[in-house]
Amino acid sequence: MQNLRSWLFGFTLVNLLGVTNVIANAGLVPAPPAINADSYILVDFDTGEVLVEHNPDLKLPPASLTKLMTAYILAQEVDLGRLSLDDIVPVSRNAWSQNPIFNGSSLMWIEPGKPVTVAELERGIVISSGNDATVAIAEHIAGSEQAFVDLMNQYAGEMNLTSTHFENSHGLPHPDHLSTARDLAALAIAAIRDHPDRYAVYKERSYTYNDITQYNRNHLLREDETVDGLKTGYTREAGYGLVASAKREGMRLVSVVMGSSSTLSRKAETRSLLNYGFRFYETLRPLAPGQALSEERVWKGLSEQVSLGVSGELVLTLPRASAEISTAIEVETPLMAPLVKGDIVGRIVLSRGGEPVAEVPLEVLESVEPAGFFARLWDSLVLWFQGLFG
Repeated sequence: MQNLRSWLFGFTLVNLLGVTNVIANAGLVPAPPAINADSYILVDFDTGEVLVEHNPDLKLPPASLTKLMTAYILAQEVDLGRLSLDDIVPVSRNAWSQNPIFNGSSLMWIEPGKPVTVAELERGIVISSGNDATVAIAEHIAGSEQAFVDLMNQYAGEMNLTSTHFENSHGLPHPDHLSTARDLAALAIAAIRDHPDRYAVYKERSYTYNDITQYNRNHLLREDETVDGLKTGYTREAGYGLVASAKREGMRLVSVVMGSSSTLSRKAETRSLLNYGFRFYETLRPLAPGQALSEERVWKGLSEQVSLGVSGELVLTLPRASAEISTAIEVETPLMAPLVKGDIVGRIVLSRGGEPVAEVPLEVLESVEPAGFFARLWDSLVLWFQGLFG
């Protein structure tokens, strides 16, 4: 199975530990559903493991799924302290809801001369999908929409979204404004991981501004309590799209559907993907960071014992099964001081049902300083005799 590529804003701990995942008993998992969309992908949020994919790298117009990046940058600016949710944002004629380029598209209905805050615009972008709101926040952050678009593309580069290019802040059609299901999944994961407080806005079902109440177009929010985001999109060129995330029993999945035929279709297709992933796979954390898995003899050190384990949390995506995960530890002995916390001194092999599922380095959990001259000499003699007599 293919791993979702890493991006600058945070590697999964699986990547940090150098894990190679092997899906055990893959033959017991049925084929994924074939759904009616041009491109789609289903990813485990915690590991980046791709569970289902179809044309995931096909470049397509993302429509309002573009607003995931606009909202991400807004959240970044708030976290950096360069933007406050209470800031009053001026509305230019470009951002005015009556701008002709917005005709027939989704709007928040902002207008020049009427105060609007960053927090209100955030909801207008995420919940109402207002194209006017995206231009207003783009101009407020970067001075102009074009400067903001340059920033969007810089972020895309930093996040390794190599198949994505933006031409505007909202997603209205442009021949060079393109993305992929894989890139949008990575962007959604970054939004959830990097800005959990701002991510809470994505699950709000409605928003009222200017005495107009609009309802979140992600209808799964009202039908599945485990779904808490993210964004819908539609233009005639793009078709219907939906980026969604749900969490059940400690497992979070992210799905992307692009080029679907209707609002009902994208909802049903997303539900099929999520249900398949949750039913047949699970996210497991078999090794805790800092947990001593073995106590081993140390030679020539101030301490005669050292604890071994892993420094980071190991997270695996595996087919659901009742079999427990077993752990086998291999240590490169003899262990000689000095030892530094984090030194790799062996490996841990994890298996399930007799099949290997992961291998990670075995690390020293605390440093061991070298002993004095006579203690080191004595240990050298002991080791020599042991080697002499087998």
